[in-house]
Amino acid sequence: MEAAEGILEQINIYVKTKQIPMPIKVLGKTTTDVDSVSSEKLDEIRKILAKNTELREITSEPDPDSVLILTPIKDGAEYLDRYFSLIDRLDYPRSNISIAFLVSDSIDKTQQILLQKQKQYQQDGPEEKRFNRFEIYRQDFFYILSHRQRHDFKMQRERRTVMARARNYLWTRALKDEQWVLWIDGDLEEYPPTIIKDLMAYDKDIIVPACMENRTKAGGPIRHTLYDHNAWQETDASRKMLAGLKDTDFLAEDTKYIKTGRKYMSMFKNEEIVPLDGIGGTFTLIKSHVHRSGIVFPTWLVEHEVETEGFAKLAKLNGFGVYGLPSYHVIHVRSET
Repeated sequence: MEAAEGILEQINIYVKTKQIPMPIKVLGKTTTDVDSVSSEKLDEIRKILAKNTELREITSEPDPDSVLILTPIKDGAEYLDRYFSLIDRLDYPRSNISIAFLVSDSIDKTQQILLQKQKQYQQDGPEEKRFNRFEIYRQDFFYILSHRQRHDFKMQRERRTVMARARNYLWTRALKDEQWVLWIDGDLEEYPPTIIKDLMAYDKDIIVPACMENRTKAGGPIRHTLYDHNAWQETDASRKMLAGLKDTDFLAEDTKYIKTGRKYMSMFKNEEIVPLDGIGGTFTLIKSHVHRSGIVFPTWLVEHEVETEGFAKLAKLNGFGVYGLPSYHVIHVRSET
């Protein structure tokens, strides 16, 4: 019993330092079952841990607080000044932040502005404002869609599949040894300077705040409404709806066309943190081992979803936790209606 407890402690330390999701499998057993592992298998586990310790002593480990900010962007020139203004306000060590962009199908000055910003931050500006890395990638998909068509339900599977390809291209090119990945939309209006620390403090595999939209009228009281309906929790009603679908049916959250019965972030009252089954990508913090474990933004249907919602479904199928903070808000620019 004491031997098992000792091994369990070593495994838990290893899991914590290496950011491996719990519970882990140990020779067919989860860590909660180590007490029942035979002495022979415990000896095998000791050997594995010993070899790992030897290697770790001569291998430099990445900073556990390092974060890679990823932003795919298309024709976003008008938002970039605000984007970098918000980044500059972050209460987080700049040396621990890397940032990477994927520019695709843009015909405005997005790419030129990013190149200027790269030079401004990494060469011309003060050293304390420099990112660990600042990278810009270009990959065109030649997917042409008017702004009006952007939220057309009939276009969603095709559009979201292209977005999934863009996200996968970006993270597979940009992710080095950072321990966290933070997806940020290029057109956010406001978020708290402490948000990275705040979200990291929950120590979840995947976590999102509630993304709201500013609907305040001139001279009126502040009014924010839910923007991101891609972050949701399944309900009895939604599971009943899912049971009636064909495997090839695609879902997108558009109440004009379909009532899914899912519970959105705005529907949770007085709850600090809740498990989710779908997420959006406006502001999403992910432990990098989730991506490294093979969790991508699917271009194929995963339980009727693609892209970010499909990512959440795929992550949960592989044992990772997905959570939301209903009362912690980021604000998206107002969309055209």
